[in-house]
Amino acid sequence: MKERAATTQAEPSATGTDLDLEIDLLLEAVFRKYSYDFRRHARASIRRRIQGVLATTGIASVSLLQDRILRDREAFTALLRHLTVPVSDMFRDPSYFAALAARVLPVLATYASLKLWVAGCSTGEEAYSLAILLDEASLLERSLIYATDINPESLRTAEAGVYSLDRVPGFTRNYQQAGGSRSLADYYTAAYDGIALDRRLRSRITFSDHCLATDGVFAEVHLVSCRNVLIYFDRELQERALGLFHDSLVPRGFLGLGSRETLRMSRQAVAFDDVSREERIYRRKA
Repeated sequence: MKERAATTQAEPSATGTDLDLEIDLLLEAVFRKYSYDFRRHARASIRRRIQGVLATTGIASVSLLQDRILRDREAFTALLRHLTVPVSDMFRDPSYFAALAARVLPVLATYASLKLWVAGCSTGEEAYSLAILLDEASLLERSLIYATDINPESLRTAEAGVYSLDRVPGFTRNYQQAGGSRSLADYYTAAYDGIALDRRLRSRITFSDHCLATDGVFAEVHLVSCRNVLIYFDRELQERALGLFHDSLVPRGFLGLGSRETLRMSRQAVAFDDVSREERIYRRKA
């Protein structure tokens, strides 16, 4: 009697409710195994990114992806890279930095020392932009910038302060549109087929891991800048993050959000005054 040839079939991809269930289980597994909490991130964004992972890796289903990341730390690192997708630029949205220079820094200049927090700093471009802004207002030497993110690869890039040469024209254009008073070239040197930002800037920035979904307040600061991060959170997680920012700020401290983010409809709205509604800059009430 002949033995039938063994056959294997790829696990069918889940759709609809089944897909959402598989994603729930995957995110729960990530949290329990690695302590990274994506469970309250906006579902449409998470679904799109996970489907991108499946397409890139050729893994047939979310369930198989879950099995892979539980057994292989490198597979989880690759997944984390997709889930956090570092997108940043120096002086991104130049009008935001111009508004900080005109309406926030003159107030911060009245303090003897300053602490600032860039939450969700990605690969560090915004933190360095803020350091340059402080330097041009003669405030850098009395300032400490905390720049935090959950992606260790992004933090390593940020701490190195080295960026590719092809990004320099965009950096320079944004800097000029933000009202920069010098040449951006004053703040970097050519190195490693790219640019290395001035060590003086890097010395005023502390890069560290912090998760807005699970971690608490770690310092009292005069400015929180968290831009284009809340759009990836569901409403509950947005409220948690905004509560952290409020509790981190000194009375009358400042909060800056991204162009698609707002305090309107948030429970924290009553605790802040508008500084620049167009640029999403707010000031905590006393």
